[in-house]
Amino acid sequence: MRRLLLAAVSLLLAAPVAARAQDIGLEIGTQAPPAAVQTLDGKPANLSQFIGQGPVLIEFWATWCPNCRALEPQMQAVARKYAGRLRIVGVAVSVNQSPERVRAYVAKHALPGTFVFDTKGAATGAYDVPATSYILVLDRAGKVVYTGQGSEQNLEAAIRKAL
Repeated sequence: MRRLLLAAVSLLLAAPVAARAQDIGLEIGTQAPPAAVQTLDGKPANLSQFIGQGPVLIEFWATWCPNCRALEPQMQAVARKYAGRLRIVGVAVSVNQSPERVRAYVAKHALPGTFVFDTKGAATGAYDVPATSYILVLDRAGKVVYTGQGSEQNLEAAIRKAL
């Protein structure tokens, strides 16, 4: 029993701390689902309105998330590089924040893209979101070509799969 316990602990310690791309959330190749959200001014919206009109990068994030903050420079860089060819959608989770707080943060940090608020967790559930800093990249047809989480993601490679 002791050996089994030691082996299990060793495996846990050897496992990577951050989730790797393609290991979490929606399966690669699946169609991105619709999900009810709200605009930051409280109007009803749905993630389906962003899907199937070209490549889309969706980030589930929060103003208090350190991984999300670490991704901001990379998000701004890909927004500049792929302007007009890639849509960026930020889905703010509703934990410990409000639409007003999100709106102020987005403005202060000049974050690129369209931002919505997951008031009731419908998007978080539909997209099987494991935590904030979860990113999906969808191709033109709305199929998932990349998922990843954490501050160190290769967004360039993910976006190239969708173009």
